[in-house]
Amino acid sequence: MKSSINYILITGIIIIIIFTITFSLLYKFSQIEDDKYVLLGDEAPIPTELHPIVEENKNILLKKVAEIDIDVMITEGLRPFEKQDELYNQGRSTKGNIVTYSKGGESFHNYGLAFDYAIKNTNDGIEWDIEYDGNHNGQSDWFEVAELAKELGFEWGGDWRKFKDYPHLQMTFGLSIPMLQEGYRLAEDHNTK
Repeated sequence: MKSSINYILITGIIIIIIFTITFSLLYKFSQIEDDKYVLLGDEAPIPTELHPIVEENKNILLKKVAEIDIDVMITEGLRPFEKQDELYNQGRSTKGNIVTYSKGGESFHNYGLAFDYAIKNTNDGIEWDIEYDGNHNGQSDWFEVAELAKELGFEWGGDWRKFKDYPHLQMTFGLSIPMLQEGYRLAEDHNTK
């Protein structure tokens, strides 16, 4: 009787493992639209500047915030893997506060799909207080910029659940970090014929 129960348990565990692996693979591949992405693998280029659509929408955002008297500066755009590792080490193996949980290759900055901004105050200094209302309309400038950015299709780090990254805006086009690491890129950016 005991060996029958063990057999049933082991069989059940094996079925669950097979189901989990199959479901995971099906989910992963369902997320990859064949016509939207191309897998370049090890040949996938690492961008040297912001993606053109990200750049264009960043410039539109800067114009829109200027129209409502918010002075924004871009503090970082594309970030090389080495710089990402330096930031990751900050607060861990080097002095300073922890500012990221992403190593090189684990940030959308590394693929030209993200940039950081800051609000300039009336003294031309950077205002890190997220409640700052420099245009005196009763709303946080940080949140006003974020709302305009979201209207343009950006994801705002201030909406994240665990690690709030208020200066961060990204436009991923449905790509995930694991996809980018595997070498997936937007098909429209690469001649695949």
